[in-house]
Amino acid sequence: MSDDGDALNGDQPGRAVPSGRVARLGSFGRLGASVAGGMLAEGARRLARGERPKLGDLMLTPANATRVADRLSHLRGAAMKLGQMISMDAGDMLPPELASILARLRNQAYRMPAPQLDRVLRTEWGPDWRRQVRGFEATPIAAASIGQVHRARLPDGRVLAIKIQYPGVRESIDADVDNVATLLRISNLLPPTVDLKPLLAEAKRQLADEADYRREGEEMRRYAALLGDDTRFLVPRLDETLSTGRVLAMTFVEGRPIETLADADQDTRNRVMTALVELVLRELFAFGVMQTDPNFANYRWQPDSGRIVLLDFGAARPVPPHVADIYRSLIEAGLSRDRDRIRDTAVAAGFLGADAVRAHRGAIDRIIAAIDEAMNREGPFDFGDRAFVPVVRAEARDMIADRDTWHVPDVETLFVQRKVSGTALLAARLKARVDVRGLAARAIGATSG
Repeated sequence: MSDDGDALNGDQPGRAVPSGRVARLGSFGRLGASVAGGMLAEGARRLARGERPKLGDLMLTPANATRVADRLSHLRGAAMKLGQMISMDAGDMLPPELASILARLRNQAYRMPAPQLDRVLRTEWGPDWRRQVRGFEATPIAAASIGQVHRARLPDGRVLAIKIQYPGVRESIDADVDNVATLLRISNLLPPTVDLKPLLAEAKRQLADEADYRREGEEMRRYAALLGDDTRFLVPRLDETLSTGRVLAMTFVEGRPIETLADADQDTRNRVMTALVELVLRELFAFGVMQTDPNFANYRWQPDSGRIVLLDFGAARPVPPHVADIYRSLIEAGLSRDRDRIRDTAVAAGFLGADAVRAHRGAIDRIIAAIDEAMNREGPFDFGDRAFVPVVRAEARDMIADRDTWHVPDVETLFVQRKVSGTALLAARLKARVDVRGLAARAIGATSG
């Protein structure tokens, strides 16, 4: 129903999306000039105080953070989507200034003004598009990086959710991704030794897939078939007659934001998160397909039926057999509590770089030990008990600071890990208790020990 969208209210401003390549390039150019001006002013102030500021410090001032977030929110598309992905995935490793930029991207959603929306629908549905619906709500119910969602009623009375892609998004993916990468480079956040080319190429391919709404419709239908008669989940049904490459029409499904479960009783939270953890394991070891975007907005909750509504299948992708094998090996090592094997498997899988292990073996072993102890306490794993997290953060601090040993895992593994980490993040938000060991053991046909 939405592409990692945020709900909007009627007061949310409309702001036209720059749709041409020249317009988007000019927007990035204005951003660069604005940030450069802010850097010069801040540099002058710090020099006057006798300081010797670093380039990255000047880049990531609060004022520049606001400038960057506002401009990327205006551009939307791949630039905003990539910022949201980095924000969810990198978590506490980001400098606070950059984290503030990306947090704003998660929460800042402009909508297309009515004339631009009308032009898009004329292009996709024809000049008489209003005759195809009995009612169309002009104010979107959600807006995000790639498109916005409207509610519409058909002449036969059915209510649909209509996801409409922002103009120019598909054509601007390559340039937007390159520009965001440049932003990361000039901010000195990434060491020059880190090779981003494979990751950027895959990000472009993934975003191109997400911008193909016909593909998303087919993935949504395939995912519903994979779930079969599992009544814990609900997937909207595709409406082919009104769907195009840039408009996705589906049944409108009522539901509350998944985060509202934080106020539910413990049993309900446990039940929902058990279902979602089990779903990730089924994606890995049974489906061979994973919806790799764990943004909270892609889940809704129906209190009356107890069902979890699953949304946004643009990020659905095959799980290569070798990636499933990696996670199977990690689970086997974890269930056996063989910490040396856990470390060695993580290196072989590419989660850890060999250089990092050589330089920080003690810290890595202590991180593994802390997680192992937490996972093997008696009873279900309590995601709300974060006692081990400060230990992990403290041990990881020197590793993160050692830029010479930074390592980028295989991109296929990164997308799967994004889903795994995002699901754990949601479980922590809901303070759920889940028998992770038992679920994992059953998923690979092992015993939980």
